[in-house]
Amino acid sequence: MDRVLFTKGHGTGNDFVLLPDPDGSLDLTPELVAALCDRHRGIGADGVLRVVRTAKHPEAAGMAADADWFMDYWNADGSSAEMCGNGVRVFTRYLVASGLAATGSEVLPVATRAGVVRALVGPSEISVHMTTPRVYAASTATVGALTVPGVAVNCGNPHLVCGLHDGVPLDGLDLSVAPAFDAGVFPDGTNVEFVTEAEPVAGTDLHVRMRVYERGSAETQSCGSGALAVGAVALREAGRDTGVVAVDVLGGRLTVTADADGRWWLAGPAVLVASGEVDPAALAAAAARR
Repeated sequence: MDRVLFTKGHGTGNDFVLLPDPDGSLDLTPELVAALCDRHRGIGADGVLRVVRTAKHPEAAGMAADADWFMDYWNADGSSAEMCGNGVRVFTRYLVASGLAATGSEVLPVATRAGVVRALVGPSEISVHMTTPRVYAASTATVGALTVPGVAVNCGNPHLVCGLHDGVPLDGLDLSVAPAFDAGVFPDGTNVEFVTEAEPVAGTDLHVRMRVYERGSAETQSCGSGALAVGAVALREAGRDTGVVAVDVLGGRLTVTADADGRWWLAGPAVLVASGEVDPAALAAAAARR
């Protein structure tokens, strides 16, 4: 395989390798994805975003009338996933910066495995009109000897949001291993968010802090769809149908807004930091020596 062009970007520290592949011709395998995301032998990332025309990808062709570009998202372990809230913001930043989509006041549609979402591009932040989160079941997560009650939330992908109480410190959780969860509730696995309340922030209605263990990527600096799930639970527990929730993650701050028209928005920074070429053969050789 010839050398492959890439761009590196992140949203509040949740980082991605973007691969421009408009015609869907790249042989993107789970092994190549895992090698790209390897932080010692590859480029290093929480996931890969393939930039492909919607009409050229078999999973997305049915959305071609609604969006020109498909975000083909892969987790760091080589598994594919439905949605990534930070990823879609970084993906949108790339489309505009590379001239693949026009900038301006119009909302830009992006196809994902969870359906078409729409992004509004600002100079520093990108806001995405996300899939409406659905809170649907009680469940638990276990970290070491600690079992924490939570609720299941579907944001186009699965989440388990667990509030910490009784003085349990968020910073003290050991997320070096995956939290245990009920596979009966989450047959395809789940992202797990742990949450504590925080001091009020001007311009918002609620403020929380969270850490997240992402399905297929381990603990990450941030998770956009996880922040959306956390915001939905926070507003629900506050008895609110609308409002603005500041969600602090390890990599910064995201804002979740439920507006009066029933739309849910995720906003935060999206930054492109590098571009270049990568040699897949060298990645494969390095992976074989592991």
